[in-house]
Parts: sequence; structure tokens; C-alpha cells
Amino acid sequence: MKRFVWLLLVLIVIAIGLSFAMLNPGDAPLDFYFGELTLPISLWLVIALALGALLGMGAAMGVIVRQRWQIARLRKEAETSRSELSELRKLPIRNSH
Repeated sequence: MKRFVWLLLVLIVIAIGLSFAMLNPGDAPLDFYFGELTLPISLWLVIALALGALLGMGAAMGVIVRQRWQIARLRKEAETSRSELSELRKLPIRNSH
């Protein structure tokens, strides 16, 4: 069911993008310092969206990697604590009298 919802969402986004491209067929020039590039408006928007997504993922990668390292460290500590507790449970109980 979840896959179907994602597929439906992707199809809706594609349909909206195609209708936007059909409604705005005009070209837009972009002046660089070394030249000019003229592409359709819809293509400029797709390029901007892709660059924004890549920059956002790049910015998030530092946080994600740090969290994964922390999770691995905490799992190792938890396993060490479990094994230590298991060893302590095996020790005989002494009376303090």
C-alpha cells in the first residue's frame, strides 16, 4: 500500500511538471560571466530543483554520518553492558553475615 501511495505521488508530480512545461514553453536566457545559455523555463526550474536537492542532501550527510557513528558506539556499549550483566548474574551470591 505504501509503495502504491509513493507511485501515485510521483505520477502526480510528473503530471504537474509536464503541464507546467506545456503552459510555459518560452525560453529564458541565463547570463554567466563567460557566456549566455538559453533553455526553456521548465528546464531551468528542474535544474534548480536538482541542484537544491543535491545541496540539501550534501548538507544533511554530515549529520547522518555523525548519528550513525553514535548509534554504532551506543550499540557497542549496550552489548558490552549486556555481556557484563550476564557475567555478573553467573557469580554466586555471598551472605554478608
